[in-house]
Amino acid sequence: MKKSKLIADSLGVKEWQVENTIELLSNEATIPFISRYRKEKTGDLNEVQILAIKKDLSRLLELEKRKEYIINSIRTQNKLTKELSAEIDAALDLNALEDIYLPYKKKRKTKAAVARENGLEPLAKILMKQGAGDVGQFAKRFISKEINTVEKALSGARFIMGEWIGENARMRRFVRKFYHREAVLTSKLVKGKEEEAEKFKDYFDYVEPVKRCRSHRMLALRRGEELGYLRISMRPPEDQAIQEIESYFLKSDHETAGQVKLAIKEAYKNSIRPSLENELRNRTKLKADQEAIHVFTKNLRQLLLAAPLPQKRILAIDPGFRSGCKIVCLDATGMLLHNENVYPHAPQNQKSKAMSKISNLVETYSIEAIAIGNGTASRETESLIKRIKFSRDLQVFIVSEDGASVYSASKVAREEFPQYDVTVRGAVSIGRRLMDPLSELVKIDPKSIGVGQYQHDVDEKMLKESLDLVVESCVNGVGVDLNTASKYLLKYVSGIGDALADSIVEYREEKGGFTSRSELLNVPRMGPKAFEQCAGFLRVSNGDNLLDNSGVHPERYDLVDAISKDLGLSISDLIGNENVLQALDLSNYAVDGVGMSTLEDIVDELKKPGRDPRKKARVFQFEKGIHKVEDLKPGMRLPGIVTNITNFGCFVDVGVKQDGLVHISNMADRFVSDPNEVVTLHEHVEVEVLDIDVNRKRLGFRLLSS
Repeated sequence: MKKSKLIADSLGVKEWQVENTIELLSNEATIPFISRYRKEKTGDLNEVQILAIKKDLSRLLELEKRKEYIINSIRTQNKLTKELSAEIDAALDLNALEDIYLPYKKKRKTKAAVARENGLEPLAKILMKQGAGDVGQFAKRFISKEINTVEKALSGARFIMGEWIGENARMRRFVRKFYHREAVLTSKLVKGKEEEAEKFKDYFDYVEPVKRCRSHRMLALRRGEELGYLRISMRPPEDQAIQEIESYFLKSDHETAGQVKLAIKEAYKNSIRPSLENELRNRTKLKADQEAIHVFTKNLRQLLLAAPLPQKRILAIDPGFRSGCKIVCLDATGMLLHNENVYPHAPQNQKSKAMSKISNLVETYSIEAIAIGNGTASRETESLIKRIKFSRDLQVFIVSEDGASVYSASKVAREEFPQYDVTVRGAVSIGRRLMDPLSELVKIDPKSIGVGQYQHDVDEKMLKESLDLVVESCVNGVGVDLNTASKYLLKYVSGIGDALADSIVEYREEKGGFTSRSELLNVPRMGPKAFEQCAGFLRVSNGDNLLDNSGVHPERYDLVDAISKDLGLSISDLIGNENVLQALDLSNYAVDGVGMSTLEDIVDELKKPGRDPRKKARVFQFEKGIHKVEDLKPGMRLPGIVTNITNFGCFVDVGVKQDGLVHISNMADRFVSDPNEVVTLHEHVEVEVLDIDVNRKRLGFRLLSS
C-alpha cells in the first residue's frame, strides 16, 4: 500500500491532502508556512495534522529502510522466499517486522545451536509434532559420544523447540497482545533504601495494571528505579502467559506434548518473557514520554502566548533579603537605562531609603509599570512598593522568575549584557518578560521554564524537537517585527534559522533598519525560497507598503491591489474598513491556488492588520496578610495564579512561596479528564485550602472559580 494511503487512513484525511503535504515538505516548506499560506493545497490541514503527516512519513521511511536491510540480510543467507519477502513487505510496524526477522538474525552460539551440532534437530521435530510414542525410545536413537543419556538428548531437543517457539512471529503477536491486555506493574522498595526513598513512599509496595498506569506515575516509578530505590516488573501472571502460549502450540495430550510443554516453560522464562517485558517497558516509556511532552508543550504554548504589556517603561525588581533587591529601569523597547541595589529587608532594613530611591527612579525614568519577580522576598517587596505614594498611577505585576537565573548565566545573556553581572541580567529578564513574554522566553531553554511534569526524565531529543516546534508555532502565529526583533526571536521565524537571523540583524544594524519586506532579499544568504517561507510572518511598521505590517503574504499583494482597484479605494482606505470588506464578494477573486480559505485570511488581515492575537496583561493581587505557609488554615478562600498544569491537576501560587496542588478530582463538581478543560496557565483563580503538610512541603487546594 502507498505510504500516502497508509498515512491518510491512520489520520482520517484524504490521500490527496497527504500527497500534497508530503510534496510541500519535500520542497523544504515549514509547517507554519504550509498551514498558513498553502491551505488550498492541503485542504485546510492545521499544524497538528501536518506534523502528524511528517512524523508518520518519517516512521514509514525508517520502516522501509529496515525492510531493505532485512531482505538483503536474509538473501545473503539464501533463505529468502517469495512468501517471506511478501510477509516482510506487508509488515506495518517495527515489532511485526522484527518478529519475522528474529529466526534469521545472527546470534551468539546458543544451547540450541550446540544441540543442532550434536544432531538433535530431528528429535526436536519428532517431539514438536506431538505424535504418539515413547519419548525415551525416540531419544535413544540420538545417543552419541557427546549426548550420552536420554535426558541430555531430550534437554537438547527442548532447547531447539524453545528457540522455534520463542521465534515464532505469529505466537509473538498473539502473546504480545496478551501482555498489553493483562500485564501488571509491580513496584517494591529496594531493601535498605527506606530513608533515601521517602519521596517514593507511595510506590514501596505498589501494584497496578500496566494499561491503567498514568504517564506521571510511570515516569515517577521509572525515576525511582533509576535512582536505585525501587525494583519494578511489568508482566502478566506467569501461569496465564504460559497457558496462552500452550494454547497456541499444544496439539495433543501425548507424552511428546509433555516435552513441548517443558520447552514452552523454558522458552518463556529464558527468552519470551524478558523480550516482551523489555518491549513493554519501552512501549510504556515512550507513551509516558509522549504524554508528558504533550503536557509540557500545551503549557509552553500558553506561557509563550501569555499577555504582554508592550510599549511601557518598566521598573523591574529581582527581590532578595540579605543580598538586597536589584532594580533596573527599562525604556519602552526594553533597553536598559539604569540599575542599582536597594536593601529594604532584613538584615539591613533600609526601608525608607529604598522607598525614596524607587520613587525617584519612577520619576526620573517616567516609569509606567513595575515588575516584581515572584521568588525570595517577592511578597515583602510587593508590600513595600504599595506603601510608596507615587505621583502617577502605576500597575504592579508579579512576574514568574522561572528560568531567569538560567538566562542570566547563559551565553545569550553574556552577549546581550557583557558589561553587567548575572543580577542585572536577571532583573532585566523579569522586566522584559512582562513587556513581551514570547520575545524573552525564546532565549531560555524551554526545559528550564518549569511548566511541565517530569521533563528531565523524558527522551531528550523528542522533548527538544517538540518544544522547538511549539516555539516556532507561537512565534509565527504572533508575527515578528523585523526592525526590533532579536536574533533569538528571528531564528524561530519560518525559513530563517540561526545563520540567517544573524545576517538579518547585521544588515539591520548596518543599514539602520528595513523599510519593506522586499528589502530582505538584499540580506546575504536570503534566497527566494527563504523569503517565501518567512516574509508573511515578518512585520515592517511605518514602511513603504502598508501591507508589510500585516499577515498578507507578498505573493498576494497583487490580489489586494486588484480588490482595491475594483472598489475604487486606495490600500490605506481599504485597510481597517470593515464594512466594505465584510460586503466583499470573495468568489470573484477565487482563482487557481487562491481559494476561499486564503481569501478569508486576507480579508481578516485587512480588517485588523498587525493585530496581536494575545490578550493584554492584567494586574493580580494576593490576599493581604498571607505571606507564608504558616499563615494558611484549612477552609481559607484565597486568590491565586495557576503556575503549572499536569495530567493529575494544576499548581496554584497563593503567595506563600510554596505552590499548592489542585488535584484533578478537586477541579470541578464533575468528572474532569484533562485539567486544561478547566484552567489555563497564569489564569487568575480562587481556591480553598484543604490540606497543609509543612514537613513534606505539600499544600492541597480545591478550585472554586476560574
